[in-house]
Amino acid sequence: MAVQRYRDGGGARAVRALAVTGVIAVTAGCFGGDGASGAGDGSGQRSVAAGRPLDLLDRAAGVLVAAGGAETRTSMETAAGGTRVTIRGQGVYDFRAQVGRIKVVLPEGAGGVDGHRPITELLTPGALYMKNRGAGVPDGKWVRIDTTALKDGNLVTGGVTDPMAAAELLRGASDVTYAGRTELAGVTVHHYRGVADLGRAARAASARSRGALGAAAKGFSKDAVSFDAYLDEDGRLRKVRHRFTFSSEGPEVSVVSTLLLYGFGVPVRVELPDEDAIYTGRIRQG
Repeated sequence: MAVQRYRDGGGARAVRALAVTGVIAVTAGCFGGDGASGAGDGSGQRSVAAGRPLDLLDRAAGVLVAAGGAETRTSMETAAGGTRVTIRGQGVYDFRAQVGRIKVVLPEGAGGVDGHRPITELLTPGALYMKNRGAGVPDGKWVRIDTTALKDGNLVTGGVTDPMAAAELLRGASDVTYAGRTELAGVTVHHYRGVADLGRAARAASARSRGALGAAAKGFSKDAVSFDAYLDEDGRLRKVRHRFTFSSEGPEVSVVSTLLLYGFGVPVRVELPDEDAIYTGRIRQG
């Protein structure tokens, strides 16, 4: 099989990154499944095999918006100073409203806590809500984080890469190789391997994603984000794996974030917490 490579213009900038807070606490030691098939979304997307890879990846976020809701599984593996830990999550996401609900499970020992209850995360444009956050937050209270103020734009802070942001990152692809056709949970998918530029992705992103991706473009030590993306015959993103690198006061941190999407068309209902349910006090770090 011949491997095909596609390139587009654009360079990468190296910028200094600071430690991020949230599920992943770099200064305290980092802590970090494949899905099933779904029915067609009726978007009329032509076969992926007939498309130009750079165009298909650029349209992937828009195709997901047309599909509406989806179920998702996530994993985030962090590696720093010889330590490697994985965080896993599962939930639903509405690409039209750009809201989702994901339950994140920490490995034992993450943040020095054994048997930590799963963290419930609500994803919205510009904000992340977390329940069972720990670190001094009272039981039953939520924490609200402005993702546009995070150095990583919530690509890694919550232990989950926002599904819409993960798709929008593909708009920054500039060097892509078509790695061929394969199967994912019984679904035929087309595998693309490449590199995306954070700054370019932020400029091309939809208005509701631009702020967070813009923050990430300024905060990561490397603008270049390598990825593996798998699109089905309707152009829907079924799986994407990103590899992020950023710096802190300690060793350089590598993060591999994997998103799986399935069950397209599922209804998604996300209710945001009332103001009196949001904790505004001090959160312990480390």
